[in-house]
Amino acid sequence: MKKGNRSFGKILMALMIVFFYLPILYMVIFSFNEGKSLTSFTGFSLRWYKHMLESQDMMEALYTTFGIALLATFVSTIVGTISAIGLSKSKKIIRNLMEQVNNLPMMNPEIVTAIGFMLLFITFKVEKGYVTMLLAHIAFCIPYVMLSVMPKIRSLDPNLADAAMDLGATPWQALTKVIVPEITPGIVSGALIAFTMSVDDFIISYFVTGSGVKNLSIMVYTMSKRVNPSINAISTLVVVIITVALVIINVAPMILAKREKKTEMAKRKIFVPALAAVCIIALVIGIFNIGGKGSSLPYEGQTLYVYNWGEYTGENLIAMFEEQTGATVVMENFDSNEQMYIKVANGEAYDILVPSDYMIQRLMQEDLLQPLDHSRLDCMDNLVEAVVGLPYDTDNSYSIPYFWGTVGIVYDKTKVDVEDLEKEGFNIFLDEKYKGDIYLYDSERDSFMMALKALGYSMNTEDQDEINEAYDWLVQCVETMEPEIVTDEIIDNMAQGRKALGLIYSGDATYVMSENEDMGFYLPEDGTNQWSDAMVIPKNAKNPELAHEFINFVTSYEGAYDNSSYVGYTSANQEVMDELSGEGGDYEGIDAYIPRTDNEKDEVFVYNENTRKIISNLWSKVKIAASNAR
Repeated sequence: MKKGNRSFGKILMALMIVFFYLPILYMVIFSFNEGKSLTSFTGFSLRWYKHMLESQDMMEALYTTFGIALLATFVSTIVGTISAIGLSKSKKIIRNLMEQVNNLPMMNPEIVTAIGFMLLFITFKVEKGYVTMLLAHIAFCIPYVMLSVMPKIRSLDPNLADAAMDLGATPWQALTKVIVPEITPGIVSGALIAFTMSVDDFIISYFVTGSGVKNLSIMVYTMSKRVNPSINAISTLVVVIITVALVIINVAPMILAKREKKTEMAKRKIFVPALAAVCIIALVIGIFNIGGKGSSLPYEGQTLYVYNWGEYTGENLIAMFEEQTGATVVMENFDSNEQMYIKVANGEAYDILVPSDYMIQRLMQEDLLQPLDHSRLDCMDNLVEAVVGLPYDTDNSYSIPYFWGTVGIVYDKTKVDVEDLEKEGFNIFLDEKYKGDIYLYDSERDSFMMALKALGYSMNTEDQDEINEAYDWLVQCVETMEPEIVTDEIIDNMAQGRKALGLIYSGDATYVMSENEDMGFYLPEDGTNQWSDAMVIPKNAKNPELAHEFINFVTSYEGAYDNSSYVGYTSANQEVMDELSGEGGDYEGIDAYIPRTDNEKDEVFVYNENTRKIISNLWSKVKIAASNAR
């Protein structure tokens, strides 16, 4: 019986190891994938490692992650150890009280701690960036160090320090030569926990950073919003770095034990973790390389702060602009217009924003933008006529288009009959023939647009009855059709043909169709959203002159081509759009790349705060209905 239990235990342990390490193995394998897919291996290649090493953002994130982790570990270990030793000599009531206070940060949800730090820095007007992230990491690491050290201190003879001083030791010698060596295992374990917590942290880092400072967790989060296999390469590199460090820490002492006396070995044990840290730093610095800039360039030494959507910039765009101007570009990323608005409304300074149409209208209404100086712009003649003078900014006084497109239906030609699409339009999402085989996009605006257009209404309606009808339409959809509500994961999933159809942005459909010839894109005749994202300059921008130069470069042929060819969204530059969609172009024959401009029922979103709140509340109810229907 015992033998059977042991066998079962071994099998269970093996399954647990597979469960924990199989995803890592999967990630490592796909880091060598030739294609862009995150799920389909198309051949061996080092292209994503090359892309990673050439990416200044990724290398900076790697450097920031380990730099902050090592500094936070060093400081928090010293402070936590001294605090724990001091508490051990305090009165019992004070010691118990402080131990409870020490437990609070570990028991608090991270989001609460993150918001607390953010409000603290905002209140004292501390500019967020590297220093604020480091201070936050030190603060949340200290309790873990104290928690590791305190049990070791309790196990010591309380008279140990006194005995050392009776024998002639000074208080400092008693501390460093008697107490610390006895509690070294607790200190080391606390330091390792602190290092792990710092490298792993995302939520707190996300709320306390600024000025373009990103660690790996923020970078990976940004990259995961769209298809970018470099996420696998940089994650694999982290695994390699940590594995090397663990090997040094664990193997080196065993090798030294065979060659050194025990007394010397004790000294080496203290040295080895430090050696591992030095090796990590050397490795990171060795691969971290930022190219220098010429000394005769017009904006040498200046910095441009850009706030843009994640994975929405050509892979060479920033480097080309820096090389041309001598300036440094610091880019931060957001994943919703509302997230961007909160930062701008709270006074955070950027030189360039790239919001969507309706959000530009809101920013204009609230006087958060400065008018563009058209005498500094030479790009207007380059632009596609369809995205010039849109309703939210009729004379482009505040905005210059960045990308544009539509929202339509991506579908699998082998599963969906085109006649169904032509007959039903967006109502195909209620056709039970495709039950359980559809994606809805987790966007209140686009989902209500689909429902309103399916019902024959304007997507900018303010009529409460029409909005309620659209709500009922969406509830019927989620209750009867069993859709999967997703965001950008629809891109790779549809490229792999996992569902029959889904709601998607035209730029994402362009990528899907380029990856899978069985995929098509359809725009219902009842109309859709013709959206545009545009570059604007906030009122509190610190470098508007350089911002105008950036706008000129992004809309030039060179910048626009790199942007659109890499991201896949439609360029606002007429020449680039024609070339990429024409014969021999990257998107030849892919109709999703060229937005429709001849349908009178297509609309541009208009900002209305009251309607936005109503639709936001109703969309939350739709998702609850979807959860209950499963």
